[in-house]
Amino acid sequence: MSAPPPARTPLAIEGPAGTLEALLEDPGGPARCFGVVCHPHPLHGGTMDNKVVHTLARALHEQGMPTLRFNYRGVGRSTGAYDDGRGETDDALAVIAWGRQRW
Repeated sequence: MSAPPPARTPLAIEGPAGTLEALLEDPGGPARCFGVVCHPHPLHGGTMDNKVVHTLARALHEQGMPTLRFNYRGVGRSTGAYDDGRGETDDALAVIAWGRQRW
């Protein structure tokens, strides 16, 4: 029998180039750590709803770990534009900082 799906909370996290669309999924219980799941290359159709991203997040949930998935700048509802990897690294660091503050 599989575990119930984690609680899903849409977020708007402030990033260095504007707002980052994100999704917090928390299976409940005390969190000793959390996962930030990044999507594939944004110029090749990568989003936080990518099948591999979704599957990785589910695997972490099965271990009791909350996850943050997010869209890089310029993807989905995230503001900004692609920055050749430099800005995208800063986006990921902003999401990590948000998670560290939360947990």
